[in-house]
Amino acid sequence: MKSACFKIWIALLFVINWSVSHAQETQKLFLSGTGSDHTVNWQFYCTAGNNSGKWTTIPVPSNWEFQGFGKCNYGLAKDSLRGKEQGLYKYEFNVPASWQGKAVNIVFDGSMTDTEVKLNGKSAGAIHQGSFYRFKYDVSALLNYGKSNLLEVTVSKHSANASVNAAERKGDFWIFGGIFRPVFLEATPKSHISYYAVDAKANGNLKAQLKLVSVKSGTVTGQVYTLAGQKFGAPFSIKVNAGDTVANISTHIASPKLWSPEFPNLYNVVFTLNESGKPVHAVKQRIGFRTVELREHDGIYVNNAKIKFKGVNRHSFWPTTGRALNKKVSIGDVQLMKDMNMNAVRMSHYPPDDHFLDVCDSLGLFVLDELTGWHHAYDDVVGSKLAKEMIEKDINHPSIVLWDNGNEGGFNFNLDHWFDELDIQKRPLIHPWGIFRGTNTQHYINYDYGTNTGINGHDIFFPTEFLHGLYDGGAGAGLDDFWKQMWHTPISAGGFIWDFADEAVVRTDKNGELDSDGDHGPDGIVGPYHEKEGSYYTIKEIWSPVYLEPREITPAFNGTLRLENRYSYTSLKQCTFSYKLATLNGASSVNKTGTIASPDVAPGQYGNLQLQLPKDWQNFDVLYVSALDVNKHELFTWSFPVSNHDKITKRIITKTGGSKAVIAETDSLYKVKTSNGIELAFNRNSGILVSVKNAKGDIPFNNGPVLVEGQDQTGFEKLSYHYEGDNLVVEAVFPPKKSEPLLRWTIYPSGWVQLDVKYWPTGEDATLMGVNFSFPEKEIKGVTYMGDGPYRVWKNRMKGTSLGIWDKTYNNTITGQGKVVYPEFKGYYSNLYWMKLQTTGQPVTIVCNSRDVFMRLFTPANPAKVYNTAPAFPSGDISFMHGITPIGTKSQKPEKLGPGGQKNQYFNYDRNIEDALSLNLYFDFSGK
Repeated sequence: MKSACFKIWIALLFVINWSVSHAQETQKLFLSGTGSDHTVNWQFYCTAGNNSGKWTTIPVPSNWEFQGFGKCNYGLAKDSLRGKEQGLYKYEFNVPASWQGKAVNIVFDGSMTDTEVKLNGKSAGAIHQGSFYRFKYDVSALLNYGKSNLLEVTVSKHSANASVNAAERKGDFWIFGGIFRPVFLEATPKSHISYYAVDAKANGNLKAQLKLVSVKSGTVTGQVYTLAGQKFGAPFSIKVNAGDTVANISTHIASPKLWSPEFPNLYNVVFTLNESGKPVHAVKQRIGFRTVELREHDGIYVNNAKIKFKGVNRHSFWPTTGRALNKKVSIGDVQLMKDMNMNAVRMSHYPPDDHFLDVCDSLGLFVLDELTGWHHAYDDVVGSKLAKEMIEKDINHPSIVLWDNGNEGGFNFNLDHWFDELDIQKRPLIHPWGIFRGTNTQHYINYDYGTNTGINGHDIFFPTEFLHGLYDGGAGAGLDDFWKQMWHTPISAGGFIWDFADEAVVRTDKNGELDSDGDHGPDGIVGPYHEKEGSYYTIKEIWSPVYLEPREITPAFNGTLRLENRYSYTSLKQCTFSYKLATLNGASSVNKTGTIASPDVAPGQYGNLQLQLPKDWQNFDVLYVSALDVNKHELFTWSFPVSNHDKITKRIITKTGGSKAVIAETDSLYKVKTSNGIELAFNRNSGILVSVKNAKGDIPFNNGPVLVEGQDQTGFEKLSYHYEGDNLVVEAVFPPKKSEPLLRWTIYPSGWVQLDVKYWPTGEDATLMGVNFSFPEKEIKGVTYMGDGPYRVWKNRMKGTSLGIWDKTYNNTITGQGKVVYPEFKGYYSNLYWMKLQTTGQPVTIVCNSRDVFMRLFTPANPAKVYNTAPAFPSGDISFMHGITPIGTKSQKPEKLGPGGQKNQYFNYDRNIEDALSLNLYFDFSGK
């Protein structure tokens, strides 16, 4: 393929452009595209599987499965089922004649898996084995300068090295084939700097090790610059002699701005090789000044601040391109993590694209960079080569604070020394899930894990995987309990949730089906296209660096909210706070807003947020308080109810306005008719509502209230009725100290129907507590309600919601499965004030005048294999609950995840009716 156009000459990119030096810069010529959003077509031949056996074209970079070639497999598939095809690539390109005499490398940023490279029919070097690593060949002697060149690449998806397959391709993640990261040429002068490792400490000390090629006597000079191009500090230099291969250079910079996730301050350092007083070659590296320390039996410190990792595991993944990504995806990933108030990310289970690390440097995230090894390790020979390649590529990123050697037993301890020897910054090394060098990173530990180990041990404890996020479980569910303990335990350094995004691929061989390989891929906090699941907002609240203590807003509220600064480096004086008072009254809603003075609270300290509220603040329904970081990005917005349930109820219901209801008896029913045409039927043998209709027709809301637990222990004796003025009362009689001491219906002249229920759980604890009604799911279109939302909750995932009025359209989403709609419709919703069922027939409005009641909407559908992520739901369809169920994870039952995962507890030995659980509901069956 010959062309002098954009396809070949994407750009001659100059790594530096410092006019003052006039040195030659490293020049870069892309042969592929720069990422999945900018590709170049190469000739391609696939040896087996889909679209094999013919020459065609393929975009590079890409994984060939997403282009319709070969066979798509998950890493846990049997070896006999795995695709083992090869991809043959050809590409023709021109090289400038001016490059004659330069040192030219061809560079591959990532290729799956074994990669053989030929240039103009000659081998460029040994076959490279290992998928996720940058490798290069010196092709200076193989190029035709100023003429056409033919690049031929053979990529074997299945490696000839058994340890590479074991480490990379037998893991719990998708395995693909192809040249999935960019390919480019880099040209330097014959005398040049081939490699540079920089260590910039928080105290301003800077040292660098430079590798030199074919140098004559001269100097290497250095200069630090701000990102705006201004010199920062004095120049520094070191003499070099002819033939030197290494230069160690150092300086001290006074008072640099330090790098951290909260303040990701960056600089550039330029190193220039000079010969005979003239600059020969210059390189530029972006750096951050920071110091990482592991203090044994204490913690991990960055810039002398003890760190709690608020982290997540991240695969390099996009559903339509696999591991082939671009910088836009990297920015999006990091922005979502930062929005969840995370400060760290673990590369699972391989080093990422360079642009992802660039974004972590610039936006601010701690990074754990990982040598692949999922349960199995590379051998010594290949592993040594790959460890060196990873360290050499990633060493200068200030965001990287720890190295990982393998994962979950995939450790080759013989490779540890490379990290010690090659890393000029001497970052700590860990073995994820292992106990190693003073760290304990065990995975999927239970809450409060460890007798003299774990969070109760002596090694610095931070699980590099915990709260596995399969479907809707884990992640935010259980995090509140874990984090309270982690935050207040000195030996804890936080942890890393599994994982960031669902890995579901668009299967070109299955008509575009979104495939998560069953229960293997849907582990994310966000969906494959970054759809936000409920845990997203739970994590955002729990990990907010501004922690507001919970409190009730009563008429005596003086505007003071107690808070804690959970930042590592930021004073709350640098944040911005505001409030909003709102009435939740439909079209007539009113809002008032105001600013809040930022308190001067240092990291790790407590203080007060003092709100100056208007005199009429009690006339509003809810108080919202927002905290913004130094960049004016929302940390979280908390909601505090101002109006109680009784106030909201009185605003909505009307008891008068018609004549009293009439009642008639049959053998089994009480039949009631109101003056506005509502007809009700109650079972005289249970007190349960049997049927509802009005002048417009039947309303299929019935069969309740039924206790979700203990209905057979109510001891029901009889149902009777009487009038209290114009109000008709239908009331059940129960013997003393049974499970349901009160069931009373009151029918008002207006047509509103009141239900009062008091009940006891059957024992000291209960799986579920509440009452059920029936309503046909097929007739539901949606619901509008006032309460916490818009996401559902679990007993161990209560945070992340906001009090408001929410409109929800019916969906039957299974979290993490197929084409999802979030928020899910079915489930539990906390702090119900009122709800209006939108149906194919007539709407039904229900007002709740009881605190701490959950609205239950139907029962969520389940995937084929649920593990511990299908909590119990009541029978019936619509429920009003005092106690709901927690959710577990792929490997842990909810009771192992902390107090929030335990059963509901409510008990009274005397069974005094005044202490019973109480429900006060109002129903509008008018169809309005």
